[in-house]
Amino acid sequence: MVFIRPVALGDLDQLFELAGRAGVGLTTLPKDRDLLRKRILKSQRSLENMADRPGGETYLLVMQDAETNSVVGASGIVSKVGGFEPFYAYRIMKELYQSDVLKVRKEVPVLHLVREHDGPAEIGSLFLSPDYRGKDNGRLLQLVRFLFVAEHREAFEEMVVSELRGIIDDSGKSLFWEAVGRHFFDIDFPKADHLSVVNKRFIADLMPRHPLYVPLLPAEAQAVIGRAHESSKPAQKNLEAEGFRFNGMVDIFDAGPCVACKRDEIRTVRDSRTAVIAETVGKIDSPVTYMIGFGGKQFRACMGPLEISDAGVRITSACAEMLLAKIGDTVRFATLRAEPTKAR
Repeated sequence: MVFIRPVALGDLDQLFELAGRAGVGLTTLPKDRDLLRKRILKSQRSLENMADRPGGETYLLVMQDAETNSVVGASGIVSKVGGFEPFYAYRIMKELYQSDVLKVRKEVPVLHLVREHDGPAEIGSLFLSPDYRGKDNGRLLQLVRFLFVAEHREAFEEMVVSELRGIIDDSGKSLFWEAVGRHFFDIDFPKADHLSVVNKRFIADLMPRHPLYVPLLPAEAQAVIGRAHESSKPAQKNLEAEGFRFNGMVDIFDAGPCVACKRDEIRTVRDSRTAVIAETVGKIDSPVTYMIGFGGKQFRACMGPLEISDAGVRITSACAEMLLAKIGDTVRFATLRAEPTKAR
């Protein structure tokens, strides 16, 4: 069984190994030991001093195998993006061109650079070891962040976004970057991807400020705009079931799609409930799997069956052990999958 907990400094070596397996394009989980260490420490500070309003705090959670104690996945959320390092994206817009003389009327797609200094909350850093994919582990790792948000709503912006990884080949080449970014930055995509984590200043210095007319780009670059990488499609499907939709913006480097949803309209945030643990038992026969979270600042979560009664909830002893919870403690829970009548 697996469970979720906040990242700890002792996870650095295993997190570094995970980042190495994530490949190019996952900028929020860089294969850089120093950056990862800083990210862990920032997450710990954010948890120790839970904010009453969003101020750019970062929360990084890891998935741990309860039997081997191995860290097998990671997922994170930022309470608010922007500030001194703005959130950059291209907004896809259409401009109308027409000529009565030629009897031509065309809508031309155009990419406009967006610099957001007062941005939304953002989820990222999602990666699960290939050995643990399946059995809903990936779904738990992805959606558990919303259970955490539901527990601390005031600490996060009212809009939540996610930039999905765009089309990148096995060598780390991005067709969109080759058509656009390389001409201005004179570096390859993996290098730019890494630098965007270290310091975004180079983006402000070199990024073209004028609109980009999509028809002027090579056909292969046009074809990848707004398309998610094959490995990101399951995550995209899960987010859509939670209420996220494409917001008309794409990543400035690989043109991957950006999806968004209002915080309080996210299915898990909206439908999650709290109750005290009334009983722990060895086994519960139920076809429904829940995400169950406990602990506030020392947030922990797992998935398993759950029974609801007037007295509270009944969970398995195994779940209680992973949560470090006991009878009388209050847990927050939501179904792991959206119910058909509530799926959007």
